[in-house]
Amino acid sequence: MSPTKIHPTAIVSPKAELGEDVEIGPNAIIEDLVRIGDRTKIGPMVHIQGSTEMGPDNVVYTGATLGFPPQYLGFKGEPTKLVIGARNHIREYVSIHRALDMEHTTRIGDDCFFMGSSHIAHDCQVGNNVIMANGALLAGHVTVGDRSFISGNAAIHQFCRIGRLVMAGGLSRLTQDVPPFTLTTGYQACVHGLNLVGLRRAGIGAAVRSELKRLLHEIYRKDMTRTEALAAIDVESLSPEGRELVEFFKTSKRGVIPLGRGSASSDDAE
Repeated sequence: MSPTKIHPTAIVSPKAELGEDVEIGPNAIIEDLVRIGDRTKIGPMVHIQGSTEMGPDNVVYTGATLGFPPQYLGFKGEPTKLVIGARNHIREYVSIHRALDMEHTTRIGDDCFFMGSSHIAHDCQVGNNVIMANGALLAGHVTVGDRSFISGNAAIHQFCRIGRLVMAGGLSRLTQDVPPFTLTTGYQACVHGLNLVGLRRAGIGAAVRSELKRLLHEIYRKDMTRTEALAAIDVESLSPEGRELVEFFKTSKRGVIPLGRGSASSDDAE
């Protein structure tokens, strides 16, 4: 068993709970109610407050702020929650805020990588193996599916859903839901076919990729309304990924981003 290492200049509340072999760097501040899992490394000038719980083997770099109150004028100061899983890398000056009320939790999964100055607002639900590049921003109540990649300086509007295995282009403005398995481009983001690189890396085979491509054509067809197009699809015959894509469209409350010109055609051919 290795001892916890706390730099002499760090300020750690006696009410905080630190696991085994935790490292706390210079000038870090760990406040009441914080729980830090085994082997987690907290870098210099990191500030963690609120009811924040971190799993094991996380690495937090210089200047990150975790568990701060929501940036919401109506927040009343409750000890709301932020829960962070295991093996995440949280780079310089990342900010992750806790939830608005006691009934909800801001939640981060496992094995994520948040690059410098990215931001995750209150009540977000971020899955596993998610990557957010520098300056990427999630507003409140955003959901991000597993293995999605949010490129640099992309901004996600509150209450939007980012599906699983999405590749969201840099400098994009995403104000509606983004369907799983897709690639987005443009300032006002549009679907630009499948995220083929992500699909292949996830082990999703050619037959399923072809099915997903066909479904995008059928769902975005111009001679039917979205509701009619979805109703015309034989869901029972689809792969699990195909059903996931169709169900995502059916359950969208904000609407789904449009298909860009020339998309889902030759650029994503097998």
